[in-house]
Amino acid sequence: MVYAARVPVTLTGEIERVTFENHETGFRVYRVGRLEGEGAKPGALAVVGTLPALGQGTRVRVSGELVTDARFGEQLRADALVPLVPETLDGLERYLASGVLPGVGEKLARSIVQAFGAETLGVLDDDPDRLAFIRGIGSKKLPAIRRAWRDSRALSNVMLALQAAGASPALAARIHRHYGDRAVAVVQQTPYRLALEVRGVGFGTADRLARALGLSMDHPERVQAGTLHELGELAEQGHVAVPRPLLLERAATRLEVDAAHVESAVDALRASERVVEEEDTLYLARLHAAEVVVARALRRLVDAPARALPGLAAAIERFETERGLVLAPGQRQAVVAAAERKVVVVTGGPGVGKTTIVRAIVDVLERGRLSVALAAPTGRAAKRLAESTGRDASTLHRLLEFEPRTATFQRHHDAPLGVDAVIVDEASMIDISLASALLDALAPATRLVVVGDADQLPSVGPGAFLRDVIASDAVPVVRLGTIFRQAEASRIVLNAHRILGGELPASASADDPAADFFVIPRRDPDEAARTVRELVAERIPRRFGLDPTREVQVLVPMHRGALGTVALNALLQEALNPGGARLANRGGTFRVGDRVLQNRNDYERDVYNGDLGVVCAANAADRQVVVRFDDREVRYEESDLEALQLAYATSIHKSQGSEYRAVVVALSTSHYVMLERNLLYTAVTRARQLCVLVADPRALRLALDATRRDERRTRLVERLRAPA
Repeated sequence: MVYAARVPVTLTGEIERVTFENHETGFRVYRVGRLEGEGAKPGALAVVGTLPALGQGTRVRVSGELVTDARFGEQLRADALVPLVPETLDGLERYLASGVLPGVGEKLARSIVQAFGAETLGVLDDDPDRLAFIRGIGSKKLPAIRRAWRDSRALSNVMLALQAAGASPALAARIHRHYGDRAVAVVQQTPYRLALEVRGVGFGTADRLARALGLSMDHPERVQAGTLHELGELAEQGHVAVPRPLLLERAATRLEVDAAHVESAVDALRASERVVEEEDTLYLARLHAAEVVVARALRRLVDAPARALPGLAAAIERFETERGLVLAPGQRQAVVAAAERKVVVVTGGPGVGKTTIVRAIVDVLERGRLSVALAAPTGRAAKRLAESTGRDASTLHRLLEFEPRTATFQRHHDAPLGVDAVIVDEASMIDISLASALLDALAPATRLVVVGDADQLPSVGPGAFLRDVIASDAVPVVRLGTIFRQAEASRIVLNAHRILGGELPASASADDPAADFFVIPRRDPDEAARTVRELVAERIPRRFGLDPTREVQVLVPMHRGALGTVALNALLQEALNPGGARLANRGGTFRVGDRVLQNRNDYERDVYNGDLGVVCAANAADRQVVVRFDDREVRYEESDLEALQLAYATSIHKSQGSEYRAVVVALSTSHYVMLERNLLYTAVTRARQLCVLVADPRALRLALDATRRDERRTRLVERLRAPA
C-alpha cells in the first residue's frame, strides 16, 4: 500500500506557499503552517486537493484525511477548505498582500492595516471607498480592489454556508461561478435552486443545506425539487414516462410528506414547464420533447417516398460477384428495403450477417450516387464499424457536431446533415435523447438505416429506442434469424442463441483443440475470483497465446463484492502489472501499463464513455497520468482521475458496443439484482474468439429465467401507432 495511515482531521493554519496549481482543473497544493487543532504538529503541512484559489497569508480551516505518501511524506488530502478571517494584524497584512487584492503588495497592505487597524475588514466589507485616501490607491485601482474583495468574500461565505452540507471546495467554487455576487443569497434563501440549476449539485446536497438552514420538510420548494429529483432518478433507471400515481407515491415516501404536497408540487412543475403531463403520465420536459420529435420524424420518413435507385438488382449482383458471396433472402430483403425506403430497421443476433448487410447497403447506395455517413453511439462501436466496412465511421456525437461548452448539437433541423443516407450501427445503445438529436438533423431527402440487436441490453440513458421502434410495427423492419454456415461452427454464436431461448449454454470439452466456449462451475465467490485470475493470467495466455492485458476482458454484472469490478481489478492488477511507476488517489492506484477505461464523455479531450486505453506515464510529483487511446495520448490531472477506472474487469453494461478476442464472464448469486437473460446474452456476444463462463449454476439459472427485468416505461410505441 502507498499510504501507511489515513487519519481524518480538521486543522486551521496559514498558507505559507502555493506549491502547485492548475487553474483549469482547480487542483492545488498549499503549504500550510502555524497549524492548530487536534493532531496538529510543529512545522508546515502539504494540503492537496481540488481547492479554491487562495494566496499566501490566507488563514484557512481544512478538513480531510491525513495520509502518509511513500514518496512525498505526510499530506492532508482536503475534503473542505474554508478561508478564515486573519486573527492578528500581522496575519491581516500577509493576507492582503497575498494577491487577494489586485495591485496590493506588502507595502500597500501595511499602509492599509496601519490606517484602519482591527477595522480593516469592516472597511473593506462596508465602506471600501475609504481606501481612496490611502496613498498608492488611485481611482483606477480602487474599483478593481472593491470587485476582487467582494468576490473573495462571496466565495468565503458560500464555502462556510456549504460546509454544514458536506459540499466540497470545488462545488462551492462552482456555485460561486454560477451565481456570482448572488451566491450567498441563493444558498440562504432558495437552496433548492442549486439542485435545479447548478451542474453537479444533487438534491441530497441541497436538501442537507436547506435543512441546516431551517426549511421545513413540506416547504414547497423542497417538495418541487424532490419530485423533480425522483423523476430524474426514474429517468436514470431508463424510464421516459412515469404514471402519475407511481410518482406521487414514490416522491411522498422519499420526502416523507403527504401526497397532497406532491400533487401541488407537480402542478407547480407543470406550470413552470419543467414537467409535462399527458394522459395521467408525467415526463421531464426534455424527455417528452425528445419522444415527440422521434415519433414525428420517424412517421415522416415512413410516409415519404424515397428516390428510386436505377439498376438495383444489377448493383446487388455486382456486390455479390466482387465479394464472392450470395446474399441470403433475408439479407437481400434488407438491402432492397434500404434502397427503396426512407427508413428501415435491420435487427438480428450474432452470426446472422448484419456486417455483410451493412457493406452491401453502403455499396448499393454509393453505386446509386448517394453519399453515405456511417455512425455508432460509442467510439469503440464506430471503430468496429469502420474496420468492418472499410469506410470512415464516427460517433453520433461527432457526426452531429456536439458542442461541449453549450451541450448542444450544431446539426439540427435548421442545419441538417449534408448526406443522402445515414447508417447507424449498435442502435440498441441509442437513448431517446440521442435518437431525437439524430432524427432532428436529417434533411427531408436523407434516408436512415438503423442496425442493431434488440436483445442486447438497452441504452444507458432513458428510453428503449430500438425495441420500441421494432415493437410499434410502424417502421419497416427486417429481422434476421438464419445463422450462416461459418458461424454455425462457433459455440459462442450457438450458445448466445441458446441463452436467448432460456437454455443453458453448452461447454466444450477441455481437450477439444477447436473449442471456443467453456463453462466452469464455481459456487463460492472467492474461489470464482481465484479462478478468474488463473484463467486471465495463466491458462488463457498459455493455451491460446493471447495477451492477458490487451486481449482478454473480464466482464461482471456489478462493481461491488468479491466478484465485482473493484475487487477483480485489484486482483488482476497485482497479477498482471505489479510494478512500475504509479499514482495513487482515492479511486485506487494507476500504474504504467494498466488497462483503463474512460467512464464519462469528455468532448473536449475527444475521449468517450467506454473508451479503453493503457497508462503510459504516471507522475506522482505532478499528480498526473498519461493514457494512450489507440494512436494518441491524453493527459489527466489528479482532479480528472475520477473519469478513469481500471479495466482488467469491467461491467457488462460498459462492454456494450465492444468486441474482445477473449471474454471471461463471472456470475454469482450475489449478483442477483442484476441477473437477467439479456445481460448474459450481451456478455457472451462480446467475445470474438473465446468465451469462458465462470458461474455459480444457480446464478446461471436465475439469469436465464429472468427476462427483461429492466422493462422501461415509454410511450413511443403508442405515438408511432397513433393515427396521423
